[in-house]
Amino acid sequence: MRAAALLRLMGRMGVVCVALVVLSAIGVQYARVIGRNIALAHELRDVEHDVVTLRARKTQQERDIRRLSDPRGAIPEIHDRLHLVGDKEAIIYLKRGSAAERGEAARRRGTDR
Repeated sequence: MRAAALLRLMGRMGVVCVALVVLSAIGVQYARVIGRNIALAHELRDVEHDVVTLRARKTQQERDIRRLSDPRGAIPEIHDRLHLVGDKEAIIYLKRGSAAERGEAARRRGTDR
């Protein structure tokens, strides 16, 4: 009877060990899937942010194309970007001072804003 009890105990321990190995393998696989899902969620968020940014950029570029297709929009752009002017035209550059300097100049002129 002693040998049968020892054999039964060893069998139970073997079943418990196999069950632990199976449960551990399932747990490891489950953890890997969760980690991959988290990584893919972050990647998806980044891609969605890129899509929003690119759509805004596309909208702005389409507006620029429409504006520059019209001479009334293209000519000021040419002046601003290339600093080119037509005949009998001149570019005037204004240098802005600080608010204190503008206030002091207004007081000297006698017109306080």
